[in-house]
Amino acid sequence: MRYEHIDPGFFIENRKRFIGQMDKGSIAIFHSNDEFPRNGDQNFPFRQQSDIFYLSGIDQEETILILAPGHPNTPFRELLFVKETSEQIAIWEGQKLSIEEAGKVSGIKSVQWTKNFDFLLKDLMSWAAKVYLNSNEYPKYFNPVPYKDIRFARDLAERFPTHTLDRSAPLMTALRKTKSATEVDLITKAGEITGKAFERVLKRLKPGVKEFQVQAEIEYAFAMNGATGNAYKPIIASGANACVLHYVDNDKLCHDGDLLLMDFGAEYANYAADITRTIPVNGMFTPRQRACYEAVLRVHNRAVSLLVPGTSIDAFNKVVNKLMEEEMIGLGLFSKQDVEKQDPKKPLYMKYFMHGTSHPLGLDVHDVGSKYDPLEAGMVLTCEPGLYIREENIGIRIENDILVTNEGPVNLTEHIPVKVEEIEMLMKA
Repeated sequence: MRYEHIDPGFFIENRKRFIGQMDKGSIAIFHSNDEFPRNGDQNFPFRQQSDIFYLSGIDQEETILILAPGHPNTPFRELLFVKETSEQIAIWEGQKLSIEEAGKVSGIKSVQWTKNFDFLLKDLMSWAAKVYLNSNEYPKYFNPVPYKDIRFARDLAERFPTHTLDRSAPLMTALRKTKSATEVDLITKAGEITGKAFERVLKRLKPGVKEFQVQAEIEYAFAMNGATGNAYKPIIASGANACVLHYVDNDKLCHDGDLLLMDFGAEYANYAADITRTIPVNGMFTPRQRACYEAVLRVHNRAVSLLVPGTSIDAFNKVVNKLMEEEMIGLGLFSKQDVEKQDPKKPLYMKYFMHGTSHPLGLDVHDVGSKYDPLEAGMVLTCEPGLYIREENIGIRIENDILVTNEGPVNLTEHIPVKVEEIEMLMKA
């Protein structure tokens, strides 16, 4: 692995906490992600399913985890199945985890080859009255291709129609929404690598560079510093492209006088960083660009202070919308009188700021947790106000990763330059 060893005690504790939520006489089953075909005989790079990684630390395809607390046969209470390795596999693909290695990584004593799963499943199902099954319940996610957990759920319901099936997602959300010290360290490490990538771009950006060349500089820094890659598809958007919220073509020229919006983050040990910085292609903000940028930065800094236990992302967003509205008035985009006469269902600020300001961050870049639930100490959230003036080719977003604590918000990416003076100075160097 590219990342440093994670103490198996982290995964042991995660399983203990999950088991503490399970009903008596139940089992829970988790599958690794599929390997997805790319073309010909090639697959896309494998990335482990977040929940099974959280519970086992196994970062390998064809992995299955069964938790059966209370089972009369003690070795069956935690069962890990990993892909069988062989001399031939080692020659062609590289060495996979041995049973002993998988046990050391996960802290699970009962490890078997995946080929034994079906045989042992029948034994476990004869004991269990209820089965917790995993699925991706992110509210804005829909995948038309049935992934492994979904296919297994359908098959299990057909094979064992008299068993009770339940969702593991609410239990996992309750655990994963607040981060342990280990997780905060891993997110912080991802942020440190992301910062190094940003500083590399500051030294190399100039008019005439292509957006994908900027992306290449970022990904070079990720690889050189031990990241597994991008935590999500990076947005490298110059000029008018910066006003396209999910622009990922990254194939245009960066022109003199334009701004470049970069929304990117490294992934380290499957944990994500997520930052956005907006910089001038030629190294100097114009007066108008600077006024707009500093308006967004003022809102960002005020917004960070609001990320405290007890509020919610939904309530937070509403406050930030008002702050951005005030700044837009100051920038002359509309007047107070215009606001007084606006249609409440179509507020004027939405023309220039049309997205939320925060989301949970962790093993997934858009991590588990509801925007309506109260924030708790230990949550990690983004703070990302923006301003998009399409008629002026100005798109600005400033984003950092914030740890919620009882003593006040902690900016985990504070080390990444964000002030106008810092950016212009570093770009001159």
